[in-house]
Amino acid sequence: MSDLAKQVLDAAQACGWQIATAESCTGGLVAAALTDIPGSSAVVDRGFVTYSYPSKVAMLGVSQASLDAHGAVSDVVAREMARGALRMSKADIAVAITGVAGPGGSEEKPEGLVHFAVATHGSVTAHHIEFGALGRAQVRAASVEHALEMLLSAIAHR
Repeated sequence: MSDLAKQVLDAAQACGWQIATAESCTGGLVAAALTDIPGSSAVVDRGFVTYSYPSKVAMLGVSQASLDAHGAVSDVVAREMARGALRMSKADIAVAITGVAGPGGSEEKPEGLVHFAVATHGSVTAHHIEFGALGRAQVRAASVEHALEMLLSAIAHR
């Protein structure tokens, strides 16, 4: 994963972009993967770990109405998290992750369901992946890798 994180940093630096992260189920692991690389301070602006509903509202400006209507694990909230991270930082691109790492879940939102969003000034893309009941650590690791891939792709297609 460090190779992928390095590629993201190099791509962001090449275009002069700053990165922000907004993480729930990954608890800061995307920001950690990026900042594990020497020189990351040139492009990593900040990371938000917003595990609770109140933190998503206070730190990222996620709508309480969205949380009430859709829950934290939703496309709507992932998009709002990414937009909020962009708005509350000096970043040019932000990635957001919210999901059910496990154990547990529900029929509607099973273990391994993770929503992702990437925001730049002017666009937001989002989707979800159902990794399945791989176990908490594996869902989180897969989510970090996917978030880094999304960042790299978005920067490459700027």
